[in-house]
Amino acid sequence: MSYQKLLEEAEHLIGGNECWTGMTPEAVARMRLQNRFKTGLDIAKYTAKVMRRDMDAYDNDPSKYTQSLGCWHGFIGQQKIISIKKHFKSTERRYLYLSGWMVAALRSEFGPLPDQSMHEKTTVPALINELYTFLRQADARELGDLFRQIDKAREAGDAVKERQLTSAIDDFQTHVVPVIADIDAGFGNAEATYLLAKKMIEAGACALQIENQVSDEKQCGHQDGKVTVPHEDFVAKIRALRYAFLEMGVDDGVIVARTDSLGAGLTKQIAFSVSEGDIGDQYNSFLDCEEVGAGQRSNGDVLLTRGDKVLRPKRLRSNLYQFRPGTGADRCVLDCINALQNGADLLWIETEKPHIEQIAGMVDRIRDVVPNAKLVYNNSPSFNWTLNFRQQVFDAWVEQGRDVSEYDRAKLMSVDYDGTELGKEADERIRTFQRDAAKRAGIFHHLITLPTYHTAALSTDNLAKEYFGDQGMLGYVAGVQRQEIRQGIAAVKHQNMAGSDLGDDHKEYFGGDAALKAAGEHNTMNQFAA
Repeated sequence: MSYQKLLEEAEHLIGGNECWTGMTPEAVARMRLQNRFKTGLDIAKYTAKVMRRDMDAYDNDPSKYTQSLGCWHGFIGQQKIISIKKHFKSTERRYLYLSGWMVAALRSEFGPLPDQSMHEKTTVPALINELYTFLRQADARELGDLFRQIDKAREAGDAVKERQLTSAIDDFQTHVVPVIADIDAGFGNAEATYLLAKKMIEAGACALQIENQVSDEKQCGHQDGKVTVPHEDFVAKIRALRYAFLEMGVDDGVIVARTDSLGAGLTKQIAFSVSEGDIGDQYNSFLDCEEVGAGQRSNGDVLLTRGDKVLRPKRLRSNLYQFRPGTGADRCVLDCINALQNGADLLWIETEKPHIEQIAGMVDRIRDVVPNAKLVYNNSPSFNWTLNFRQQVFDAWVEQGRDVSEYDRAKLMSVDYDGTELGKEADERIRTFQRDAAKRAGIFHHLITLPTYHTAALSTDNLAKEYFGDQGMLGYVAGVQRQEIRQGIAAVKHQNMAGSDLGDDHKEYFGGDAALKAAGEHNTMNQFAA
């Protein structure tokens, strides 16, 4: 709604209440513009439409893929979107990712935990709410600056400038973007999944990512020991998510079905099967079994029949069953097709390395059945990107018959290879990975799960080394503050970022000329005006 329209509505409202003394329509209009989204559900409904629009655009043009970075705090998410708006003038096709790994490692009341669904599940919706609280504050802050500029233009009698600023307000692009939120394996049975999903949607999540691991055996996707569940169990949780979206009125909510089957060699259950070839039978067909003769049965055996054969699935002392080696890709393809045919919107295939043709090989098979299948892909910090891509180039050169005698494949991470032709080609493949994978492998959304975990660690290490060393205070000034000023980082004015100017606006609205404001001439933040 336009600034002028809101102003007219506020004038009518206040004009009809003669006891509302000292209130101005402009203050009401401004506060309403600064609080566009009243609830998390408003956000979920809005961002679901944004995401669906982006999915349609990608179907028509794979160069229009989307991206996000994982953020573990509202301030980190806020600064990311402020930065995107500063550099690219638009938040189009940029999202936030909420990583269960970072919730466990950084936000649990138990302290740092591994990514095994041991943290409090209520922390996930709390973080979604926190992210959107900071993004909404970013809207209020930026609009507040435009309002103050309008006031200055009026004081100067500059009507042209005032009209320009009013147009900028009417065309304002919100910092509120879609969040893809990690619900892990659902934190329990389908009912537990549904209850948590509702809380996450209420907090603002329009997209929920769920994986096909056993909840109480859940592991990080890049660790060993992953255990998957039969398809019927996973579909029940997909349905639980859909019911949660529909109950909350987010009819176009997005479900991301993640399969960990590529790296999971175990299952906790033998699937229920009614007839040969059904989904349970297909799941069981991947089990590592041995044929059992008439006199070869032992006490406690679990046996399967397939045709006229009796089979004994290989069972570990932990009571887990093994899949046959080399079946991971086939299981991933079946997982993905079944998920899409039962209500999922997007896929996530967790891989052990960033290899476009490996991903594309599975996606091609999925698209033979579901032509518009699309992936969310984890550009994971768990991959050694430099080593992986240098080895991919090395292997490609060997296949082409090129001389690789000056390179040691096992030591390609070495800085000695940074300036080499191989090193440069590998870096170029990394640079274009997202673009190339979006085109070749059906990847609609590229995310980095844990980037801000690593940037926080790296920047803190650099500051500690300088500040506690010989550089002293110069370590902070030269490495942080001077760079903030010269690069136009909004947070250099940390009082403004924390809401001091917004508070001053409200003080003036509430108290008029009696307001005691913080932004006077003695505010040290004025040192950064230049």
